[in-house]
This record gives sequence, C-alpha cells and structure tokens, in this order.
Amino acid sequence: MSAPAFEFEGVTGGYGTSVVVRGLSGSVVPGEALCVLGRNGVGKTTLLATIMGHTTRHSGRISLHGKDISSLATYRRVTAGLGYVPQEREIFPSLTLRENLEVAARPGTWTMETVYELFPRLAERAENRGNQLSGGEQQMLAIGRALIGNPSVLLMDEPLSNLDAKLRVQMR
Repeated sequence: MSAPAFEFEGVTGGYGTSVVVRGLSGSVVPGEALCVLGRNGVGKTTLLATIMGHTTRHSGRISLHGKDISSLATYRRVTAGLGYVPQEREIFPSLTLRENLEVAARPGTWTMETVYELFPRLAERAENRGNQLSGGEQQMLAIGRALIGNPSVLLMDEPLSNLDAKLRVQMR
C-alpha cells in the first residue's frame, strides 16, 4: 500500500477558544478520495478550514507527503501542495475572472487553457469581474482557481453546489 499523500491525526480545532471538531483523523493515498459526510452544523467546513489553517488548531497533526504542515501559515500549506475550494467560493469580486485565475496559477498540468477546457463558460466570461458572475460561474471559478494552483492534494467543501445537473455529472 502507498504512503499517505495527506493525513490528519487527532485534529481538534475551531474558532478562537471554541472547539468545534475534536480528535478527527483520516488519510488519503495518491489517487484516492476521502469524503466527510454529516448533517449541517457538525463541523465539516470547520475541519477543512482547520486543515487549511484558517481556524485555530488546538491539537493534532496534519501532514502532506509525510511532512508535518500543522504549524505552517495558510499560504505555506498552499505552496507545499494543498489546494482548497471553500464553500463560500471566496473569489476576488473586483478582479476579472482571468485575473482570479492568474493570481493562483503555479507551474504544472493545470493551465488557463486546461481550466477553460474543463469549464468553457469561464473562457466566455474571462474579462468579467468576479462580482458579475452567477453563482454557478463563481463555483466553476473557485474550482478552476484551486486546480490552476496545481495542488498535489485538493480539499473541496460542497464543490457541486450552484452547478447545473450536467456539470455536476461532468465534475463527478
């Protein structure tokens, strides 16, 4: 069996001193997917935000390709190879769609062209600002922006929300 590409062990985290998730563990080997399921409000988004460094990690270990990234700043986790599609999309509303992609681009397989191949609608709207996009277009942009960073591990929070049925099937 392959060594984990990504692993979190005993992660406890939340917002400031408030603990929302406690003692969660999981791992993913290359080519594998891990899905965290649960009803609203149980901490799925908080777990991902804690893994990314957006919320307070009280304890536990987070590793990427065997390297402990638990204490790294968010941007360092990204440059180490961790990508993230947040539930709220968090695109830059004043930048064009193209600029939103350019700011996240890193060398690798995913380029502007490959993102546009996956989401042709983005190519059509490339010069529109983020605040001029529909919810579905913003979701495509958030996914494209994560991919163009060429992460080795990709975390996605509600990635299919706001996408039409045809695009949901394509994304799966």
